[in-house]
Amino acid sequence: MVKLTMVLFFIMSPIWPLGQNPIPGDPFIIINKTTNELAFFQKNELQHIYQVGTGRTDDLTPEGLFTVTVKAKNPYYRKLDIPGGDSNNPLGTRWIGFDAEETDGRIYGIHGTNRAESIGYYVSNGCVRMTNPSVEELFDRIPLGTKVLIINKTATFEEIAIEYQAVD
Repeated sequence: MVKLTMVLFFIMSPIWPLGQNPIPGDPFIIINKTTNELAFFQKNELQHIYQVGTGRTDDLTPEGLFTVTVKAKNPYYRKLDIPGGDSNNPLGTRWIGFDAEETDGRIYGIHGTNRAESIGYYVSNGCVRMTNPSVEELFDRIPLGTKVLIINKTATFEEIAIEYQAVD
């Protein structure tokens, strides 16, 4: 009985797991809507900064700390019934879905695009667009469970990562 009580204590404890913040060194993505850039951190270091496209209006791309829940190669675009891999597919070659606004990772995501010229601008319906080569590189480097922080802030990525305890 004592063992069961201890197990339940640790499982139910607010320190198990250690909270919502990433553990320093874990893969961590920061998307800054102010600059339309995505920073990828891993092993306590900034690995790469990518240009992205975000929502046409400020409220379309949700802000907050989210978790990657879905990853898909050549995603199907169900809204217009466009199969994955089709050159007309606006989702490009990869989908990295996260749980924004209590969704399951199939509504909001980081994805490729068939319109590379849109990168760097406020053009989407809420998702974060990347060029296909960039999203393929990121896709291969992050596991499910990776934290995604979307903000609208004038600060360096390093300052933001420290504030959110993503780096030491």
